[in-house]
Amino acid sequence: MFAELNELLDASPQRPEAGKFTLLLDTRTDGSFLVHHFLSFYLRAGCKVCFVALLQSFSHYNIVAQKLGVSLTAAKERGQLVFLEGLKSCLDLLFTEEEQPGQPHPLQFMSDSSSNLRALFDFVQASLAPSGSSSWQGPVLLVDNLGVLLSLGAAPVAMLDFIHYCRVVVCSQLKGNIVVLLHSNEDSEDEENKLVVNSLCHHSDLILWVEGLATGFCKDVHGQIKIIRRVSLELKAEQDQVQIYQYKIQDRNVTFFAPGLSAAVL
Repeated sequence: MFAELNELLDASPQRPEAGKFTLLLDTRTDGSFLVHHFLSFYLRAGCKVCFVALLQSFSHYNIVAQKLGVSLTAAKERGQLVFLEGLKSCLDLLFTEEEQPGQPHPLQFMSDSSSNLRALFDFVQASLAPSGSSSWQGPVLLVDNLGVLLSLGAAPVAMLDFIHYCRVVVCSQLKGNIVVLLHSNEDSEDEENKLVVNSLCHHSDLILWVEGLATGFCKDVHGQIKIIRRVSLELKAEQDQVQIYQYKIQDRNVTFFAPGLSAAVL
């Protein structure tokens, strides 16, 4: 995890918040460093994590996590991490003719006429269901990257239903947290993606929006992050709190600074 980001968010693995839905958005840049941050953060916090990884392999996430001082392999072995490797699961589903006994495949919608994500929701619910012998902190659902489901054929309404029911179970009933990464391109003509982005923005408690610099590549400033703390529905008279910083990604860390105050500039 990145200590400076924790300071900006007033967060600590010793006192993780509960019942929050955090939306990670990236535009003209790669926001995956935020996924790695929250994955290592919640594992360090002792939370039970269900990671729906649709973009990269387990080995990729594990290599980055090790740089941040966390072993995903060890977390899986002790039952703290449930990892759904989306790339491998898609191949297994498409090229395996025999049906496996037991629960439906989490990505069953790819081979069904219906596009609902009920099987994926059931997987998440079963993965994070409390057990009497468990000593983990609140459950956490982490999704990277939700937009991949659109590419695999899921309907936008089905994706929003999936997130809605996950929020009800994970955030409301189990007092856990959800973190979702989604790509956003305001200039794109992809109306389905815009619908999902706008809907999730409306229902989020916290939005971390990273954007590439409008001026293009810079070796000392890699992008801008907008931290948006949403007000509750009961406090609509108040405005969302917005903070803007620039950042630079290093090998094992990310540094943040006010716009125009990069050490290279000063």
